[in-house]
Amino acid sequence: MNVLFMYSNPKWTILGSLLWSSWLALREGWSNLLRLHQIPCSHCAFFTGEYRLKCTVHPFKALSEEAIDCLDYESTSLSASIYLSVSDRRTSLCLKS
Repeated sequence: MNVLFMYSNPKWTILGSLLWSSWLALREGWSNLLRLHQIPCSHCAFFTGEYRLKCTVHPFKALSEEAIDCLDYESTSLSASIYLSVSDRRTSLCLKS
């Protein structure tokens, strides 16, 4: 009897449709958000941050979904640690001489 009342009253049908479509839109938006947060460009050593040339290796793929599995990705923390270790060696070599 309760089910018949829901389908016979149009405002419950409209409210149910509104809630269902809102739920679907939120779920799709959340999955898109999670996918876009997998783009690694902002943490890459080749990322320039300029709007004209975002990436020196793949300028057309930068900050897009195509860049998620980029083979040329290099972490900035890795490149910074390599640079620091090389500069430390140079400094220690200069001090020993």
